[in-house]
Amino acid sequence: MGRVALVTGGSRGIGEAISKKLKADGFEVAATYAGNDEKAAAFTNETGIKTYKWNVADYDASKEGIAKVEADLGPIDVVVANAGITRDAPFHKMSPEQWKEVIDTNLTGVFNTVHPVWPGMRERKFGRVIVISSVNGQKGQFAQVNYAATKAGDIGIVRSLAQEGARAGITANVVAPGYIATEMVMAVPEKVRESIISQIPAGRLGEPEEIARCVAFLASDDAQFINGSTISANGAQFFS
Repeated sequence: MGRVALVTGGSRGIGEAISKKLKADGFEVAATYAGNDEKAAAFTNETGIKTYKWNVADYDASKEGIAKVEADLGPIDVVVANAGITRDAPFHKMSPEQWKEVIDTNLTGVFNTVHPVWPGMRERKFGRVIVISSVNGQKGQFAQVNYAATKAGDIGIVRSLAQEGARAGITANVVAPGYIATEMVMAVPEKVRESIISQIPAGRLGEPEEIARCVAFLASDDAQFINGSTISANGAQFFS
């Protein structure tokens, strides 16, 4: 049996591409989802990848879900914290609820996903933690104070985990995508997409599979000396 990988938000968008790539590379993959039962069932039927439903913002639900994954597939070796949401609004119009929802999912959700698997990784002297951040966590973005704060915070989490886990054989790294051709981005009006693309020197949106390949590399044995790093996959839109 291959190593076990958990991908949160792993049945749609970037997460779907990551789940498929890790399976193709020989991992036993578990993908989580928050609410779309129909999409999750279709994803499992198509790929054979098991899906598990829980809200990453809930620590107890995450802990219980992770225990179920490990009972089904074995100890989790690789965790990809990909689940995330947006609740966009200019700061002067942003409600406390919009702030809290994004913080709870995108930032606390990373803690809730990694914390239950961390002791096992330490005990086994192996682990790969990969967190999906965003170009907007690196540079900020209008009407995304909440989202940018979480994605910048995710980078801080990883840099700290890298130092704590290094001697235990655990690496922690970030992939920070730019604008990717997911359902969400493709659903915006064409003029908005054109405006986004005009800001990308590569002249196009990224593909989910391009992010998945970054994740797969960081999950591999070839990346064992890369720790605390951020891979910026944004078509030269932003450098850090």
